Amino acid sequence: MTDRPTASTDTPTPASPTTPTVMSAIVGDRYGGPEVLERRDVPVPNPSATGVLVEVAATSLNALDWHLMTGTPYLVRLMNGLRRPKRTIHGADVAGTVVAVGREVTRHRVGDRVFGETGGGGCSPYLATSEDVLARIPDGVSFDDAAATGVAGLTAIQGLVTHGDVQPGEHVLINGAAGGVGTFAVQIAKALGATVTAVCSTGNVAMVSDLGADEVVDYRTADFTDGGRRFDVMFDGVGSRTPAENVSVLAPGSRYVAVSGPKSNPWLDPMRYVARMAWAAKRNGIRFHQFTASPNHDDLVRLGELLADGSVVPAIDRVITLDGVPEAMAQIGGGHTPAKIVVHPRWVGPASADDPGTAAGEAGSR
Repeated sequence: MTDRPTASTDTPTPASPTTPTVMSAIVGDRYGGPEVLERRDVPVPNPSATGVLVEVAATSLNALDWHLMTGTPYLVRLMNGLRRPKRTIHGADVAGTVVAVGREVTRHRVGDRVFGETGGGGCSPYLATSEDVLARIPDGVSFDDAAATGVAGLTAIQGLVTHGDVQPGEHVLINGAAGGVGTFAVQIAKALGATVTAVCSTGNVAMVSDLGADEVVDYRTADFTDGGRRFDVMFDGVGSRTPAENVSVLAPGSRYVAVSGPKSNPWLDPMRYVARMAWAAKRNGIRFHQFTASPNHDDLVRLGELLADGSVVPAIDRVITLDGVPEAMAQIGGGHTPAKIVVHPRWVGPASADDPGTAAGEAGSR
């Protein structure tokens, strides 16, 4: 039998005898653009004593995956490997079915439908991860919707609730409202009882309006800094305006939440922009928050509840198979991907009927 890598140094728990030992995944074992991604057969991992093995029904792609693939900004490499990436299979988001559990697992059982944000591996039919980064998918919520929610949903809910402290009746400005995170932010802010002004490009105005924004500003034809408006919270997913312009729409005591920023300089961006914005906020009595979302079971449960009651409906641009991942990553790198791209971890084209990647993907999608 082929040896399988473990999710940690704990003694591994064998997967079910019916689980294949090898799977077909899309792998990138060096830094670079989408050209570094290739189809490869890899061992199916075993869960650790405190982990689970998930048969992946769907994953989705995020800017996080682009940064880890390219190794930019270069500070990323301090965490992900200086010369070669530690994470070789992308897809932090996961939705699927638990098929094996470690002996110390208490939260999940075999057969549970789960979703969450993991350390990568979603672009493969099976993924081993800690039980703590997953939550159960509520009844009535599809694998695709759950898969689209992980990183983007956690970023939005932590940015608006944990850092932005959005309260009912407050006025929230969301810059970058059509992106993966922005589409969640619009809906979560509305669920919190806020009045939402959303900024996006012409082609996405209708979609963002349908998400529930009270006002949509087309940045190609209008300027949200005009008119003297003041917002209680600015949730900034793009960093497209100068710190002075951002400050001009925020009252003293308001909150600015930075999710991303310019990426033109691979050495310094977006940290150079973030530092300038932090200084401008401090000088003007604005509370500044910059963060990276972290897996949190309680936040995932809350997101699941929002999905179940219809308060949040993930905006999905398209669903692809593993063959389409390189093209999708290139689009994400360009910075203008509307909504989310969901991936089913199977192959089309030359993949054979008994390809474990194909079989697992089809089984998980039922």
